[in-house]
Amino acid sequence: MKYKIIFSENAKRDLISIVRYISDELLESNIVEKLLYRILKAIKFLDEFPNRHRLCDYQEWKDKGLRVLPIENYLVFYIPDESSQIVKIYRIIY
Repeated sequence: MKYKIIFSENAKRDLISIVRYISDELLESNIVEKLLYRILKAIKFLDEFPNRHRLCDYQEWKDKGLRVLPIENYLVFYIPDESSQIVKIYRIIY
């Protein structure tokens, strides 16, 4: 059964910040779409393989099941919940 993927408000803001930074500050609007596609595509694969990536190194977060998905220079922090079949994306950071 596939997991449902949901984004926290922080993760949504992170994505918006990434897009704005690359297009406005770096003036690389041509790569924004490609990067956003790669990030969202990698996150989409979590619906079938949510436990594929490593647990967070910090014990407190590891105990809560926080996992880390690396995508190029970005890290996606998420927690899969087997009972509800939900993957919650908490942060996407550079």
